[in-house]
Amino acid sequence: MRTIRRGGEHETEIRKSRFICAMARVDSEEAARAFIAERRKEHWSANHNCTAYVLGEDGGVQRSSDDGEPAGTAGVPMLEVLRHRRITDAVAVVTRYFGGTKLGAGGLIRAYGNSVSAAIEEFGLLERRRLLVVDVFADYVLGGRLESDLRDSALTVREVAYEDRVRIEVALPEAELPDFGIRLAELTGGKAEFEVRGATVIEVEPGPGP
Repeated sequence: MRTIRRGGEHETEIRKSRFICAMARVDSEEAARAFIAERRKEHWSANHNCTAYVLGEDGGVQRSSDDGEPAGTAGVPMLEVLRHRRITDAVAVVTRYFGGTKLGAGGLIRAYGNSVSAAIEEFGLLERRRLLVVDVFADYVLGGRLESDLRDSALTVREVAYEDRVRIEVALPEAELPDFGIRLAELTGGKAEFEVRGATVIEVEPGPGP
């Protein structure tokens, strides 16, 4: 899944109607609803404040509202953009100030969807990856060299602590754990140990794709 790099506001004009898309990163339905309420309060005089949000590690929570626009012409196309771009933990509110020209159902669907798409292009995306958090333990003789080797690899070194032994906390994809164990044994002659302590989610530049 992905999320937006940052929140913000992006405005477009379509046949004299103003479409203002505001987006924010959120981590709960309460936060999403609070953002929506804030936008509706700010733009209380607008004709419509249509909404969509997706939450959860797998994007399992999805909500949308047409806020008075014909059913399925606003919230759903907004939500479809978020789903198609595999975006989660984000909320979008598109505020419409009617300009006097009706767009028709097809025009509304395009306008609301394109408003969210244009905002995403401006705010940017980050890829979310779930990694295992692994503690590596080694004695002081090996610790310095091992830390250097791990930092030179593609692994993420999160923390180094000098306790009764050196503890190096790294993060890596679950699929790489078997190879990591083999490499660690090779680097230390089998004198280092590791244990999986949990998992974390990191955000990185997205690869190619929709």
